Amino acid sequence: MRKKYDIIINTLFRSDNAFSSVSLSFAKEMAKTHRVFYINHPYSVKDIWDLRTNKKLRERLPTILRGGVYYEKLKEIPENFVVATPPPTIPINFLSNNSIYETLYQYNKRVMLRTVKKVIADYNIKDYIYMTCYDPFFIPVLPKEMGAALNIYQCIDDISTEAYVAKHGVRLEEQAARESDLTLVTSTNLCRFYKQFQPETQIMHNAVDISIFKNLYYRNDIERPAEIKDIKTKIIGFTGNLDNVRLDYQLMRRLAEGHPDKTLLLVGPINSPEVYTEGLDKMPNVILTGAKSIYEVANYLKFMDVAILPSLLNKMSRSVYPLKINEYLAAGKSAIATSFSDDIRSFQPHIRIADSHDHFVQLIDEAIDDYPEYKVRQRMAIGESNTWGDRVREFWEIVDAHLEKKKPKKEVLV
Repeated sequence: MRKKYDIIINTLFRSDNAFSSVSLSFAKEMAKTHRVFYINHPYSVKDIWDLRTNKKLRERLPTILRGGVYYEKLKEIPENFVVATPPPTIPINFLSNNSIYETLYQYNKRVMLRTVKKVIADYNIKDYIYMTCYDPFFIPVLPKEMGAALNIYQCIDDISTEAYVAKHGVRLEEQAARESDLTLVTSTNLCRFYKQFQPETQIMHNAVDISIFKNLYYRNDIERPAEIKDIKTKIIGFTGNLDNVRLDYQLMRRLAEGHPDKTLLLVGPINSPEVYTEGLDKMPNVILTGAKSIYEVANYLKFMDVAILPSLLNKMSRSVYPLKINEYLAAGKSAIATSFSDDIRSFQPHIRIADSHDHFVQLIDEAIDDYPEYKVRQRMAIGESNTWGDRVREFWEIVDAHLEKKKPKKEVLV
């Protein structure tokens, strides 16, 4: 019988992130059966100034400025799930890797170690697994004397592709992989890369929160969101972060231009100037909703006639296993993607893969009415086989196998 472990998750993605994240979705599912302690990425003193009007920061600020740890529960999952926000850290990423950087790095590391130790003491944590998700900058691995049963590092993207983060992130993430007991990655390409630093590297793909997207195609109780309430045209839709690294905004413009009789609906926070330099905000058949909660996203997806993944073909996207494709399929949606990674191609024939801008534009009319009952059911079945519940079961299979390997070998008497 497996020992009942608590899980401490140290993550780059705060619990109040503007869009869904791998670590939060995984942690919520894990909390159905285990105690989970979710350590928010700390605010630097620069963050505090930049985000000074943010409501959630203002709520946390009195405690963390006194050097305390701010605890909170999530409304949707009050049991077994504790969020801990550490005291502020010093911004150092702009510095070169020199003695000043190292001194301040050690200070920040002490802040985070004190935070984890306080969480362990305050909640009487004994047997636990420590997992860091895509945050190699402070304490991706705990000192052995802190007694974690396993130190797991999780990489979900190619950190080398974002210049500012890569400055120290590449070196620190490679070090995190080497020092971990086990490294988890979300894509085939990342697995190939991290095996060179950590032989104990395993793939654990992203997944879908099935409770939000299950049977979405058949539900009749969802009202059209305000932005599309009066839209009568067919809707080409995308949900996700409109970032400046992964998405092909020229392709989006081509889609809007090539289908003037349809509406291009983009649901997610706008974090790229290309939305404006490509003129998407000025196009009459493009709607930008801005950031929406994961629950609101489903309301928009319900009314999309075809869902798209217009990713660039670059170093970043080659390492991406897209969370969104599982949401699209679980919702029964006909979907089109660019051919950006081994993992997206693995979803054929359940989605269409475009090999050029022209091809993508042409596929829209073919995909937009592709809703025979058997195909909808097939898509939903694929989405429902890639849930966070599946990933938690996969996690424990990987962990159990690794813990078994760590057991001391019994001597055989001859």
